[in-house]
Amino acid sequence: MKKPMPALLIVDMFSRFDFPEADLIQDSALSAAKAIARLRQRFKDEEKPVIYANDNFANWQMDFKELVQECLVTDGISAKIATLLRPSADDYFVLKPKHSAFLATPLAVLLAKLGCNQLVVCGMAADSCIASTCFDSNSREYETVLVPEAVAGIGARKARALQLLEDAQAARLVPIERYLR
Repeated sequence: MKKPMPALLIVDMFSRFDFPEADLIQDSALSAAKAIARLRQRFKDEEKPVIYANDNFANWQMDFKELVQECLVTDGISAKIATLLRPSADDYFVLKPKHSAFLATPLAVLLAKLGCNQLVVCGMAADSCIASTCFDSNSREYETVLVPEAVAGIGARKARALQLLEDAQAARLVPIERYLR
C-alpha cells in the first residue's frame, strides 16, 4: 500500500448563490466554508496541494481569478465565503463545465504531476457535484476522503448523499477533528 499523498479538492465554493434553492443551502455552505478553511490551513502548513474546482457560472470567457473576484464584490454569503476561502498564489484551480471535477477538466493530469493518490474532497453540494466527483475519484482509484463538516448540502439530501458515498465505498467519511489530529 502506497503512502497517502493527499490533495485538498475544494469544489464549487465560489458561487453567486443565484440558483434554485440557494437560500436553502447558504447556512450549510458558510458552515462548510469555515471547516474548509481549517482543512486548507492544515494542507498549507504541511505544504500539501490545495486545488479549487469550480463551475464558471456558464461564462466561458471568465477565468478563475475573475470568478473569485466576482464573488468577493457580490453582497452577502458569496463575499463571506470568498473571503474565507480566497486562494493563495501557490494554489491550483480547474474550471469545470459539469458536476464532476474530473469531467472534461485537466484534474487527473494535475494530480499525476503532483504525485497525489488521495483526494480530500469538500465543497458543495453533497448530492450533486460532491457525489459526482467522489464517484469519479474512486473510479480512477484515488483514495477518496470526505470530511462531512466541510461539505454543504440541503438537510436530509446531504445525509443521504454522504451515506450513499460511504455505502458504495466511493469515499471514506472522516470527522474533521479526527482528520486534523
